[in-house]
Amino acid sequence: MADPAPDTAEDTGTPRWVKVSGTIVIVLALLMIVMLLSGHGPGRHMPGGHLPPSSATEGTAGDHTPGGGL
Repeated sequence: MADPAPDTAEDTGTPRWVKVSGTIVIVLALLMIVMLLSGHGPGRHMPGGHLPPSSATEGTAGDHTPGGGL
């Protein structure tokens, strides 16, 4: 009896798109963890974040004397 042809055997492995998608998700998750641990997380862009207030909000940027001499 002849062996079955290689192209008729069932492929039981994980599809390539699943492996690629999983790899991308893992890389993005690791990138987010590294960014959060290094202080570059989403809290920087929200009110009350960890950045010091800018000089414009403290009132020091607009302290010009009107008619100041040259």
